[in-house]
Amino acid sequence: MLEPFRTLCNNAFTDELYHELLERLDAATGTHVAFRVAETPCFFSPSLLEEMIGAGIELTKQLLENPDYMRRSSEAIPADFKVRRESAKPHFMTVDFGLVRSEDGRLRPKLVEMQAFPSIFGYQPLLAEEYRRMYRLDPELESLFAGLDDGAYWKLLGEVILGSHPAENVVLLEVDPFQQKTLPDFLMHQKKLGIAIVDVTQVVQQGRKLFYSKEGMLTPIHRIYNRVIVDELERKQIRLPFNYGDDLDVEWAGHPNWYFRISKFSIPYLQHETVPKAVFLDDFFARPDSHGLPKDRRQWVLKPLYSFAGKGIQFEPSEGDLLSIPVEDRRKYLLQERVQFEPVIRTPAGMTQAEIRILYVWPDGREMIPMTSLVRMGRGLMRGVDHNRDRTWVGGSAGFFPKR
Repeated sequence: MLEPFRTLCNNAFTDELYHELLERLDAATGTHVAFRVAETPCFFSPSLLEEMIGAGIELTKQLLENPDYMRRSSEAIPADFKVRRESAKPHFMTVDFGLVRSEDGRLRPKLVEMQAFPSIFGYQPLLAEEYRRMYRLDPELESLFAGLDDGAYWKLLGEVILGSHPAENVVLLEVDPFQQKTLPDFLMHQKKLGIAIVDVTQVVQQGRKLFYSKEGMLTPIHRIYNRVIVDELERKQIRLPFNYGDDLDVEWAGHPNWYFRISKFSIPYLQHETVPKAVFLDDFFARPDSHGLPKDRRQWVLKPLYSFAGKGIQFEPSEGDLLSIPVEDRRKYLLQERVQFEPVIRTPAGMTQAEIRILYVWPDGREMIPMTSLVRMGRGLMRGVDHNRDRTWVGGSAGFFPKR
């Protein structure tokens, strides 16, 4: 992608520079970055990124402007995790695209999935700037969208996360946060915004109010930057000190309901050239001749709707695999067309695929704003950083583009 930058990076790489990059990331975040960092940034044309950014906005609004979808997605929220006073729009959106080769030879984006949930907004700008330093990149290359520089980026992110509240009354809430691989991201939010990182099990409820311990004193929580994954709560059978359905006197930056409302659950409802064919598993069994999937089962992927980081995804599922899922659970699975992504990043280890995630915020009373991209490089079936740890020239990366 995008010469001469690709060749310059490949030629400039050394093991010493890479190890220095990792050390600088650890030092800047204040912890060890445990997931695999790719050896290189990636470079994309502004037009390709603009196509992805526009598609992500169009897909999101297509869902929000569909009354039938909004009703069905509300019904899909588990009763135990349905939270009151839902925000009118999701504060955060991530939309993932792979790249395919069209008949005319152009690279075009194809949707992988979308999620109304925060991603690593804090860590990603740091990674981009460390790549810039490592490779002495052309200052005309940018990694932030919407004309943002670092100061404007954090001001906007602070507007969404803090709302109108002092930082001491806003917390980043997660399950066992200091043991999560995303801790480097949490720490960057803490450094830039001054918010506390709080384990969801350590929250104290008094009536309708929530508190956290700060220097041994209970401090009121007025707003929650929500990073809790419900799948993890259930998998680890974690007992919370409050109920999601309680009438709590607290605001949410990233209201929990949106995690369910825009997710893999959304894909069968979308109509767009970037969207692969998809069907809920129960609908597949009810109407086996109307799903639109390829006839070749090798081109199918089975996905649980509410897993995270690629957990539970099964390629080329057999009839037995599908039948083994209990009837009452089939609505929780998606059967999707498997898309063959084009290897587009030329590296010393060979051609590599890139999955590009566009990160958006949606401030109250404003439009949906693209912030930056996250790139996951890989050469296997999965491009998540957990699935490429034993390879080189793969893992989490940052996307750059020339100024218009």
